[in-house]
Amino acid sequence: MAALFIASLVLALALVHKPFGDHMYRVYTGDRHTPPERLVYRLLGVRPGTEQRWSAYARSLLAFSAVSLLVLYGLQRLQDRLWLSLGLPPVTDHIAWNTAVSFVTNTNWQAYSGESTMGHLVQMAGLAVQNFVSAAVGMAVAIALVRGFARRNSDTIGNFWVDLVRGTVRILLPIAFVGALVLVAGGLVQNLAAPHELTTLTGGTQSIIGGPVASQEVIKELGTNGGGFYNANSAHPFENGTGWTNWFEIFLILVIPFSLPRTFGKMVGQVRQGYAILAVMATIALVSVTLTNVFELGGGATVPQAVGAAMEGKEVRFGVANSATFAASTTLTSTGAVNSFHDSYTPFGGMMTMFNMMLGEVAPGGVGSGLYGMLVLAVITVFVAGLMVGRTPEYLGKKIGSREIKLASMYFLVTPILVLVGTALAMGNEAGLAGLLNGGPHGLSEVLYAFTSASNNNGSAFAGLTVNTPWYDVALGLCMLLGRFLPIIFVLGLAGSLARQTPVPESAGTLPTHRPQFVGMVVGVTIILVALTFLPALALGPIAEGLFS
Repeated sequence: MAALFIASLVLALALVHKPFGDHMYRVYTGDRHTPPERLVYRLLGVRPGTEQRWSAYARSLLAFSAVSLLVLYGLQRLQDRLWLSLGLPPVTDHIAWNTAVSFVTNTNWQAYSGESTMGHLVQMAGLAVQNFVSAAVGMAVAIALVRGFARRNSDTIGNFWVDLVRGTVRILLPIAFVGALVLVAGGLVQNLAAPHELTTLTGGTQSIIGGPVASQEVIKELGTNGGGFYNANSAHPFENGTGWTNWFEIFLILVIPFSLPRTFGKMVGQVRQGYAILAVMATIALVSVTLTNVFELGGGATVPQAVGAAMEGKEVRFGVANSATFAASTTLTSTGAVNSFHDSYTPFGGMMTMFNMMLGEVAPGGVGSGLYGMLVLAVITVFVAGLMVGRTPEYLGKKIGSREIKLASMYFLVTPILVLVGTALAMGNEAGLAGLLNGGPHGLSEVLYAFTSASNNNGSAFAGLTVNTPWYDVALGLCMLLGRFLPIIFVLGLAGSLARQTPVPESAGTLPTHRPQFVGMVVGVTIILVALTFLPALALGPIAEGLFS
């Protein structure tokens, strides 16, 4: 069944790869603006016909994100005065800060229980809106980088406001609307009802909260956001009703990231280059999903081995295989949604979820961020190959000189610095240690996972770590901010540098970047860089726990 589940996902993604990738190509390269888009441009004071240098593009992106952060923070702090607040009090300052940063950065890390903390208006006008626009921001950055490769002698890389609006209106909104109807048909709730007080079988009472769940669920997966309406996230039956909705949610997570390489190939005029990037993503993803399933189905301790699988922490409706596939999919992307308890995974199964994020979430990665992360790794790969043969490296006709490789290197170094420094600080002070519920290697794994998730803008939690404290809320919030926007600035700088170049014609010494050889090189560079960076930390955490459990 596990093989059939995975094979059907692969088939569905293969079927939509070309038409959906071509649709996104038309969205971002067309000259026509729809009436709703023109209305938005007028309200924003934007001239859609003008283009921006990379620095102006970056300033626009940062300004939009800053305003989004302030608005979302304000909505949470003023919640008790808003319509549909359900009588809930204002969100505390440190949780409001953490949540605002989380949703604006497409991380959706949640240090709170959604159903008992946020009213319906904050969920819809605050969190769900950011699920759309933060995803559109990631897609815009990816498209800007692709323009950098595609253009010649150009000082501009597009218009941020046009890319933002088009990604939201033409791609995310239509799919989210249809997807929400599909999820409602699968049993997810969609209403504005107040909590219902019900009597349980034991004579007690329980408050059952409904809300606009299906509409938020679809965009949390489609936009690789991950923030759940309920604390149990996609393990909650109101968020993930059946086995087929579980399949559909995984499909939503993967469909845009796996289709964007087609858009990339069309924009640079070489579809085969898109297939090469897709092959790298698919190779890493299939290996990861397979290993995660093997570790969880095989078990890693006496009891799991005796029963043939590690069922602890898994939702019984989905079982081990569907939970493990969901876990691998959300950590290979920047989604962060969970339908099982990662903290209860076997040591090596839990390590795989961490390793997926440590790869930079490039297989296929988040919406937009996966593509631009993989292209940066391709740039690093051709630079390494150029050093090996003693010639100036080139990628898609653009020379990878000192400026380009410095930007690519700084992009790569941001996340490891945030993860390792953050974990060290947490393990070295009383405020960080106070949140630990477990000692030894497993306790380290919980902290390492939290900072890996925040710094990579993933948002999933290993759990077992109390993070709704001022120290963790502030520290993880800073990791989310820096982990999102510093790499984006470096990517846009790289896009601007590439766009200004005159393409170099291919020669006998040019490294072919569309063949299996290059695919293997990019896979190797990706894994080796992660192994060299994070292996010591993994050895002290999940590897030590797995070897001695």
